Amino acid sequence: MAHFPKCTPTRTLAAVAILLGAAAAGGSAGAQDNRAFLEGVRKHTTLTTTVPENGDQNPYAIVVAPVSAGKIQKDDVLIDNFNDLTNLQGLGTTIVDYNPTTKQTTLFAQVPRHLPACPGGVGLSTAMTMLKTGWVIVGSTPSNDGTTRTKGDGCLLVFSPNGELAATWSGPDINSPWGNIATVDNGATASIFVSMAGFEVPGPEVHDTTGYSVTIKKATVLRLDLTIADGKPPVIAKRTVVADGFGQRSDKDVFLIGPTGLAVGAGDVLYVSDALENRIVAIPDATTRTTSAGTGKEVTRDGQMARPLAMIMTPNGHLLVCNAKNGKVVEIDPVAGKQIAAQWIDTDQAQTPPGSGDLFGIALTPDGKGFYYVEDDMNTVVEAR
Repeated sequence: MAHFPKCTPTRTLAAVAILLGAAAAGGSAGAQDNRAFLEGVRKHTTLTTTVPENGDQNPYAIVVAPVSAGKIQKDDVLIDNFNDLTNLQGLGTTIVDYNPTTKQTTLFAQVPRHLPACPGGVGLSTAMTMLKTGWVIVGSTPSNDGTTRTKGDGCLLVFSPNGELAATWSGPDINSPWGNIATVDNGATASIFVSMAGFEVPGPEVHDTTGYSVTIKKATVLRLDLTIADGKPPVIAKRTVVADGFGQRSDKDVFLIGPTGLAVGAGDVLYVSDALENRIVAIPDATTRTTSAGTGKEVTRDGQMARPLAMIMTPNGHLLVCNAKNGKVVEIDPVAGKQIAAQWIDTDQAQTPPGSGDLFGIALTPDGKGFYYVEDDMNTVVEAR
């Protein structure tokens, strides 16, 4: 999200491991374990810079490799970049690979700014996943000037485990793949969920009567059911819009605001962070439904959330969601509909409030005891545990 210039970290990471607002769970037995996952998270360690040789900035998506394949080792951390060398949003073209064992960061993939099958160009977004078969899928939400005024429809790009572009997916139901991809992976088949937040969005200079950029309630969540033959790239077998009607709008600072966090939980429920409504909603029958559930059922809103962004499911069935408007991550029991804890993981006072606009991608560590997140003001990946 952020497009702030890169600067040198100055704060003490240990100081940010302060649990804020750890409220009582309220006695509900909704999730598997109502103890706050964040209660055990106390240490934050900066792991690596995410800036490759071409100078791309603004890390967005973060994915932990489920397998070893090609250039990628199991448990590697893949991160893509949304901005280019000049810090313009929607022009980033690179994915880097951090190996936690060797502590080395290498370039996994880089694509040209323009591809014939990707309308509007390439600007790699928060939409990224790696399948068990080794294929890496990433969304493109492109721009030519760093704003939505020149935004293209974008596409989804498929890379081999060696970082070679293997396929490009576009179409009328793909417009600005924006949210983190939720994945249900069975090996030879998989379903991925991607939010699309760009349908008919005008440039940031077009305002409504309140002075904000115009909100268009046409954002969707698209499910792509994939088949993957041995040694072949995944193929789309079926495309289904499982949710629609979410608000989306341009923003002069953060490019685009729309549904971002996606996670599939118990009972085949897809959870969506609805940024403009400041809430989390639930979509039932996520992998089997054949029609849209609209904006679903509200799970929780407001409280500690401040424009929720990327989201993950913890081992105890809770959701962790990054805030856009401050440096907090918020823990939610989605079954009980309660916000049970929040931790201020980014206290960078260069923004007001501290950490505002810094957080975006988040991913669970392989042992399930912590999480990785990006600080896009610093162009770094941090491990919290």
